[in-house]
Amino acid sequence: MTEPAGPEAAPAHPLLVLDVVGLTPRLLAHMPRLRALADSGSYAPLGTVLPAVTCAAQSTFLTGVPPAEHGIVGNGWYFRELGEVLLWRQHNALVGGEKLWDAARAAHPGYTVANICWWYAMGADTDWTVTPRPVYYADGRKEPDCYTRPPDLHDELTDALGTFPLFTFWGPRAGLTSSQWIIDATRHILRTRKPDLALCYVPHLDYDLQRHGPDDPRARAAATALDAALAPLLDDAAAEGRTVVALSEYGITPVSRPVHINRALRRAGLLEVHTQDGMEYLDPWTSRAFAVSDHQISHVYVRRPEDLPAVREALDGLDGIAELLDADGKKTHGLDHPRAGELVAVAESDAWFTYYYWLDDALAPDFAQLVEIHRKPGYDPAELFMDPLDPYVRLRAATALARKKSGMRYRMAVVPLDPSPVRGSHGRLPDSEEEGPLILCSRPDAVTGSVDATEVKRLLLDLALNPQRTTGDAS
Repeated sequence: MTEPAGPEAAPAHPLLVLDVVGLTPRLLAHMPRLRALADSGSYAPLGTVLPAVTCAAQSTFLTGVPPAEHGIVGNGWYFRELGEVLLWRQHNALVGGEKLWDAARAAHPGYTVANICWWYAMGADTDWTVTPRPVYYADGRKEPDCYTRPPDLHDELTDALGTFPLFTFWGPRAGLTSSQWIIDATRHILRTRKPDLALCYVPHLDYDLQRHGPDDPRARAAATALDAALAPLLDDAAAEGRTVVALSEYGITPVSRPVHINRALRRAGLLEVHTQDGMEYLDPWTSRAFAVSDHQISHVYVRRPEDLPAVREALDGLDGIAELLDADGKKTHGLDHPRAGELVAVAESDAWFTYYYWLDDALAPDFAQLVEIHRKPGYDPAELFMDPLDPYVRLRAATALARKKSGMRYRMAVVPLDPSPVRGSHGRLPDSEEEGPLILCSRPDAVTGSVDATEVKRLLLDLALNPQRTTGDAS
């Protein structure tokens, strides 16, 4: 690939990068507008990273290096220095390596960037930033909102588009509304700020593909609906002469087997809990081993090296585990970073890992039935559902909503403790290109061969700073 032009080059060519989560070749067939863009432009398979999850993949796209170097080993991990499992942090300083915008500015001083909802947005040295950020009131209430930089962009977007619809961004009501808001915010920023680079994250396909599986008619309908929602943004980009790149972080594959990895460690006497008010909480400080589950990947943290054989014995043969990566295995996959677990479990293609550590649902912590992405010590896709086993779940949800609207404290305890409804997952490397992510571009000469996730940064720089050159194969 050619090197990006220097400061003396012509003005940067405007670029729009769409992160269309879960987009695969199979789903592209149900998205006529994106399909037309690919056919008139160029597209290719996109090699993802392990783990194939949002935070790790996006960080690789924007730095050009694997998790072993940028340090984002998942959507969360065990912060050893704090003794806490933390998921979905937002500070950009957690991401190591040179960022895309820093490289662009080194080659082209004054290069401007807008980040609309890509992860690790807070504290990033971008010119315009929008990211979901609830209002956490002192009385425990959580209300929808977003964070923006500069601050006056917040009221500008809220006045134009309404409050960011947080409860359709994740949870049982997750759907197109949140992606539509993000698309509209991107259109507004393109029209009023005209950034050289706009990053836009559209998560809609994540929802019904995990709920129903990627082959369900509802998943295909979600793809078609998202395609229609993207059309005005694509029209805006075309009218402006802006190059469009659409890519995905991973493909979602059908699953039917939840793997309770922490329960296996607990039964082996390796994981400990402490009890308060009749509820069990993971005790990472004293556990000899525990797992931070993240879709089809689970980081297994082992306190003492001498316990590694016992941990392996507890997990070897556990139904649903395809492999356990040790130090050499992590190195092979570019995952050998101090934040990673001593072992990394990879699920079989039709399996995924729960975070559950209790052995009796009566002892589950109260947050287990809530949408609580920051309190659970692992990812919980059951948050996409209302409990199908509770005949009064919708009545209780309506009652909680009424209490909320009247200003009273409430608990929206609707999430099932049975993980069996989940039908789609991701995180392991795809078994085929049809199940994996892809990259497409409005320029016919942009990509002519498979692109690796670590090559995306260089490809975007070339499109932005060398707009007249042929990029060819990104490798």
